[in-house]
Amino acid sequence: MKMQNDVVPPSSQAPVQAQFVTITEEEAGQRIDNYLLRVCKGVPKSHIYRILRSGEVRVNKGRIDQLYRLESGDVVRIPPVRVAEKSTAVVPGAEFPILFEDAHLLIIDKPCGVAVHGGSGVSYGVIEQLRAARPDAKFLELVHRLDRETSGLLLLAKKRSALTNLHEQMRDGLTDKRYLTMVAGDWKNARQHIKLPLHKFTTADGERRVCVQAGGMESHTVFSLLRKFDKFALLEAELKTGRTHQIRVHLASSGFAILGDDKYGDFALNRVLLKGDATRGALKRMFLHAHQITFTHPESGKDVTINAPLPAECERFLVSLGKPLNSAPR
Repeated sequence: MKMQNDVVPPSSQAPVQAQFVTITEEEAGQRIDNYLLRVCKGVPKSHIYRILRSGEVRVNKGRIDQLYRLESGDVVRIPPVRVAEKSTAVVPGAEFPILFEDAHLLIIDKPCGVAVHGGSGVSYGVIEQLRAARPDAKFLELVHRLDRETSGLLLLAKKRSALTNLHEQMRDGLTDKRYLTMVAGDWKNARQHIKLPLHKFTTADGERRVCVQAGGMESHTVFSLLRKFDKFALLEAELKTGRTHQIRVHLASSGFAILGDDKYGDFALNRVLLKGDATRGALKRMFLHAHQITFTHPESGKDVTINAPLPAECERFLVSLGKPLNSAPR
C-alpha cells in the first residue's frame, strides 16, 4: 500500500488532511467497505458506512457506493477519521506446526484451546500471533475458521488471489473437509446423512450459539462410523456445508453429544470424563479434530490433500478404550 508523502497515517487523533492510497494488485478485488474496515482500525463500523454514504470516500476522484470492488491502481481518498484509543497490548509472536507451506498458502495444525482470531473476550489468536511472528509477510489472512476448542487443519492465504480462489471453492462446495469426533451413545449406521437447518443467535450474555430451527440455514453433514465402543462411537464427519458449530449441533440435536463439548454436550458426562476409571482414560478437551482437507491449489490447479494426525490426548483416550485409530475397525 503506497501513500503520498504528505499523508498523515491514522492515529488516535484525527489526521489533519485526507489520505490518498494507491491500491496494489494484492489489495485489488476487495469491496471498498471491507477495505476501509481493515485499514481504519479502531474506527466504528457505523462511521465507515457514514463516510461512504456521504461521498467523503472517493475512488479516482469519483463517488462510489459500498459495493464497489477495488482495482489495482485505484487511488482511494480516505477522509480524516478519528480512531478510538486502544490499549497497546503486545501480541506475542508464535508459530504453529506447519503441515504445508508455499508462496500462496500456509496450513497449520491448530492446537485445542487456541482461538483463531481475537475478539469475544480473547485479545489475540492464531492470525495475530502468526503476523507478529512474520513481520515481513505482506499478506496473511484466514481462509476459514475453527472453533477455539477444535483442533486441526487451519488454512491461511499468503496472497489475496489465493484467498479469493479458496473462498470460491468453499462457496461452490468444491473442497472436502473431514473431521474426527467421538460421541456418546449407541450409533447404528455405517454412514448417515444429517440435514437440519441451523439458526445463529446471541445469548443474553453475548455468547454466540446455534440451534436447529425451521427457516434456518440449510446444513448437511455426512457421518461415517469408524469405531464402536460400549458407550461411545468414533465418527468421521464430512462437511457438505460449512455453518457455524454445524457438526456439534447436528450431533447434539440427533441425540449424540460430542465428548467434552461445553456448549452443546452432556455436561454431567463431561465432568465424569475429566478423570479416568477402570475402563478408560481421562478426556479433558472436546473430541473434535479437523483431520483432512482436499482442495484445488489456487496456482497450480492440482488437487491437494493434507492430513493432520489425531492429537496425542485424543489418541491416548482411544488407546485406553482398547482401539487406537490405526487399528483395524470392528
